[in-house]
This record gives sequence, C-alpha cells and structure tokens, in this order.
Amino acid sequence: MNMNQATRITTPFTGQSTAAEVLKGVDLRGRRAIVTGGASGIGVETARALAAAGAEVTIAVRDLDAGKRTAEDIAATTGGAAVRVAPLDLADRASVAAFAAAWEGPLHILVNNAGVMACPETRTPEGWELQFATNHLGHFALALGLRPALAAAGGARVVSVSSSAHLRSPVVFDDIHFNERPYDPWLAYGQSKTANVLFAVEAARRWADDGIAVNALMPGGIPTRLQRHLEPDYIERRRALGSSTGVTWKNAEQGAATSVLLAASPLVEGVSGRYFEDNQEAEVAEPGTGRGVAAYALDPEAATLLWQVSADLLDL
Repeated sequence: MNMNQATRITTPFTGQSTAAEVLKGVDLRGRRAIVTGGASGIGVETARALAAAGAEVTIAVRDLDAGKRTAEDIAATTGGAAVRVAPLDLADRASVAAFAAAWEGPLHILVNNAGVMACPETRTPEGWELQFATNHLGHFALALGLRPALAAAGGARVVSVSSSAHLRSPVVFDDIHFNERPYDPWLAYGQSKTANVLFAVEAARRWADDGIAVNALMPGGIPTRLQRHLEPDYIERRRALGSSTGVTWKNAEQGAATSVLLAASPLVEGVSGRYFEDNQEAEVAEPGTGRGVAAYALDPEAATLLWQVSADLLDL
C-alpha cells in the first residue's frame, strides 16, 4: 500500500472483501466506537466487525427495540461481545445534543452511517429538507458535540458514509432546502451525500491538530431498508444495467468493509480528508462512469462554506 500523502491510497482488499476480512488480526480492545444507524443494513455489520475485534461498541438508533435485538444478535455471533444501545434521532436537534452530552470518556471511532434515501418531500420543524437535515446536519452536530471525546482519545477516526449518488448533485448553496426549485428526491439525496464528503474534507483540516482523522466512503450497492422509499423493482433494474451504473453490488458484510477499513485498519493510519470506495481511495470521477469522487465534493472552498452554513443553521 502506498502511504505517500501525495498519491492515491490503495489496500490489498477489494470490493468483494468483507468487514471481517478487513479487520482480521486487528485488536480493538480498549477502543470505544459509535455506529449511527447500527440496527439495520451495513450498520449492523459495521458494529459486528468492530465488536468482534474487541471494541466497545455503542449503536445509536431511533428504534431502541430494534437496537436491542441487534445487540443480542451481535453478542450471539461474536462470542458474547457487549454492544450498548442508545437513542438518537438525527433529524431532532435536541436528541443529537442529548446523545453527545450523555457521552462520557474518550471516543476512538465514530461511524456516521445512518441515513435516509430518496424519500418524499419532508421537512423538519425548522423547515429543513429531511435528507440534508438527517444525512448531513444531524451527523455534523453529532460530530461537533463529540469532538472533545474524539480529541481525548488520541488518534481517533471519524467515518462519513457517503454514496456514489453524490455524483448527482453538488451542494446547491443558493437553495439547499428546495425552497425555490421543485423538490427532486434524488437531487436532494445526492446533495446530502456530497455534504458528507465535504464534511470529511473540512473536518480533516480543522481537527488535524487533535489527531482526528476523517474520511468519507461509498459502501457499494447493498439492498437494505435504505431503499424503502424506492419502487419495488428499482434494485433489480439497477442490477440489470450492470457495470454501466458504476455501482458494485454487495451483501451487507461486503458493504461494511470500507467503513471498518477507515474506522480501524492500520493500513490507513494517518490518512484523512479522502474518499474511498471498494477499499481503495477513489479516483476523480469521469463523467458517465458512476464511479469515483466528484471534484466538487473535494473542493476545499465548498467544504469551508458548508461548515459555516451548517454551523449557522444549527446555531453552533
């Protein structure tokens, strides 16, 4: 693997590697981790892999009953690893603040995994578009609230789960919440996923002196509850298009692999402010390929502006 910061980062793993394979031989005893949305989809497998490697994992969820069932399942499949469950609604500022305030002690790993996708037009009580509010603003507020805990850990890592859908739209700063333009669920989702990358770029810069590494990733195409707002045959139609979509279709264990690579693998120690897919740093996207990272998602000026806009919206 090349670790020169001027070059692209590669690892021995592929798009078909599983989270367990990526963390094989990695000892996370004594490390504390949070996985948002850890009760479904790739969040479950992210939490499972971290717990199996010895980390003390907290899954932050809206549905506590589902979270408890997941914690029991992880314990049963990892030889009894204890997984904590805590309530978190990313679209509720009070819930995010309460979660951060309740956290005690250092935090070594924060995986911002939860999200909503292509949902009907919905607004928060503040009037914010729900996908941007949940996927970006909620995680932004959470990370800022947990920054002291991350700094206290020494060498902490923050993982921002984005998507190739970020290629659909930059952050449209003149109309983030679709107050002027017609609402489009995919443009709204794409914008929120671009924001996930820009957050990693700016947090990596701002938090470098705290030893906090922040990276973003595309997990791949994984059929999960994330697609619950889509037409029933959407996944099959996308699969039928094959390589033309640029999406690597995976199971949940494979989908969690790049998340845990960035969360805990020694192979990316010291790497920050980058975007990965299929366990490699992504190339800058070529139009029409559906793969790689858009140049606008790595734009440092846009990253700084997004940070300022987000902080203003949240009164932080």
